[in-house]
Amino acid sequence: MTYPKVVAIGGGTGLASLLRGLKHFPVQITAIVTVADDGGSSGRLQRDWQIPPPGDIRNVLIALSETEDIFRQLLGFRFQSANGSHALDGHSMGNLLLTALFTISDGDFVKAVEHLGEILRIKGRVLPVSPEAAVLHAELENGQQVCGESQIATYDAKVCRVFYDQPVKAEPQAVAAIRDADVIVFGPGSLYTSVLPNLLVGEVAAAINANTRADKVYICNIMTEHGETDGMSASAHLQAILDHGIAQVGKIIVNDEAIPPDYLARYHAEDAEPVVNDFAQLAAQGVEVIRSRIADLRQEGVRHDAIKTAASVYSIALSHQR
Repeated sequence: MTYPKVVAIGGGTGLASLLRGLKHFPVQITAIVTVADDGGSSGRLQRDWQIPPPGDIRNVLIALSETEDIFRQLLGFRFQSANGSHALDGHSMGNLLLTALFTISDGDFVKAVEHLGEILRIKGRVLPVSPEAAVLHAELENGQQVCGESQIATYDAKVCRVFYDQPVKAEPQAVAAIRDADVIVFGPGSLYTSVLPNLLVGEVAAAINANTRADKVYICNIMTEHGETDGMSASAHLQAILDHGIAQVGKIIVNDEAIPPDYLARYHAEDAEPVVNDFAQLAAQGVEVIRSRIADLRQEGVRHDAIKTAASVYSIALSHQR
């Protein structure tokens, strides 16, 4: 029996959450991860060591590890000295390990990621969308242009589009995986800064559009993000993907679970709200809507439930099992 090939595209904690659940299902996993992060530890290492930003890659590797619990603690450990002035302050152990592997791999980031994946005994493959760092730009509703992924959500204006100001080289293995995929998943995660940066890479978008056999699935965010997706409905999230180079998305997974009032109050204070499932508009876009109770209510906020979200993806992948 050949298991379905699932390619998951994104970054941040959203993609890691999906993969944490998906590794428990009989599928072949390839995660394709953004390299546009320029903030925090990732940004510092990128500038100091000319390494593509390792943070999102680290999160995904930990999520796919078969020995996740201890390695999540170790690789997620973040240095912080008593007086806050040490050179290691703010760096995570996982980012430093990837930087070391990058150096001893003669600057081959893809090889460094592969080596750490072997150490962590991950299920599947993790690939950067590009072997090189990319600088993300955004155009805001007020016409202002912003340079740098970490700066985009800091402006009190809606994002209209994101773009690169020069061509970004695609990782060939990522392109090959997309061409061979049975299911291609976008998200979940920050729309403009985790999902779309991958789709802006020309060869990646071309491979997605050329694979007409694969199911293309968008996992919609549960809540809006202030400074990024303010007021955007599910159909608006989907339209942004279509407007950034993807010709067609066949399915969208949306949360169908009510968010408790105390969580709503917390998000309201952050100028965020549940994403509205505007089913009539989604129908007009020709997308199949999969309604699922996928909200995970945690102390830190509303997240996608790893197993339930992965189960929704697996139910789609089953039709491709051979």
